[in-house]
Amino acid sequence: MGLERKGPGLLLRDLDRGDDPAITAALAVIARLDADILVLAGVDHDPGLQALSALEALLQAAGQPYPHLYAPRPNSGQPSGRDLDGDGRLNEAEDALGWGPFPGAGGLAILSRLPLLADEAQDYSAFPWRDLPGANLPPGDAASPLADLPLSSRSHAALPVQLPGGGRLTLLIWHATPPVFDGPEDRNGRRNADEAAFWLHLIDGRLPYPAPTPPFILMGDANLDPLDGDGRAGAISALLAHPGLQDPAPRGSHGRSEPGHRGDPALDTVLYPQLGGLRLEYILPSRDIDLRAAGVFWPDRTDPLHASLTTASRHFPVWIDISVPPSGPPPTTASPPPP
Repeated sequence: MGLERKGPGLLLRDLDRGDDPAITAALAVIARLDADILVLAGVDHDPGLQALSALEALLQAAGQPYPHLYAPRPNSGQPSGRDLDGDGRLNEAEDALGWGPFPGAGGLAILSRLPLLADEAQDYSAFPWRDLPGANLPPGDAASPLADLPLSSRSHAALPVQLPGGGRLTLLIWHATPPVFDGPEDRNGRRNADEAAFWLHLIDGRLPYPAPTPPFILMGDANLDPLDGDGRAGAISALLAHPGLQDPAPRGSHGRSEPGHRGDPALDTVLYPQLGGLRLEYILPSRDIDLRAAGVFWPDRTDPLHASLTTASRHFPVWIDISVPPSGPPPTTASPPPP
């Protein structure tokens, strides 16, 4: 979403300057979305949430206040103390717990008009990869430094939201590694698939954490298309078909066709120059939630916001409109604009 930089503190600098085109574009897109809850992937994290607070101040000044903020510390850029890529050098981006040029690079951020129960949030980002049932570590890596990595390349978390009328909604949020940029061992492809599989095991009660109690919404950037691209699609396909979840199949209105792909282009959430369109971002509500509408915000080229969106990111926001049981709470909207 135009909110990643090459070094620590640079996002806060650019937010304070107020003249960055990508930030200006991101603000315009967020204002048009007008969502009650925003999940942003690709926001540089700092321990005091100074950058996120500065972003919220700009939104507030534009008449779009989001008083409730949450951002788990991501694994991206966090030193592992090991030479994970075996090149004889330490403390490179490839040696971090999750790829990143500095600690906190490209984290998750949640902005909400509804109260976030951050004190009750569960951060799963330290869960060891080797402890996932059926962990798909690269061959021969069960005793290697890779086996000591956390499963999450950036973040996995459960965040309760307080709804009007006293109800609760839990957000299950994550941002996975791309399943590429590795070698024949397919380290990133295996990790990416297991990052999605984590939720299957959590929802089905097979992890050392309580299974989420409905209503909940699984949402974030899986970096994994169920039909196209280079990833291992089994886990995301299983999530889309899980009996406890519903797939709104959000569609964009761009009218693109892509004969070389198996997936429906209307479901794409990102457009790459070489790879074409892929469905990488998801919002999957639990079965008890009343789904009213869903879509991928893909403005027509005649819409001035089309230029803003393509300046902010190559990803397109996914949104849903829901009503949460039991009777009474007014509808709320959840939308994760892309990185």
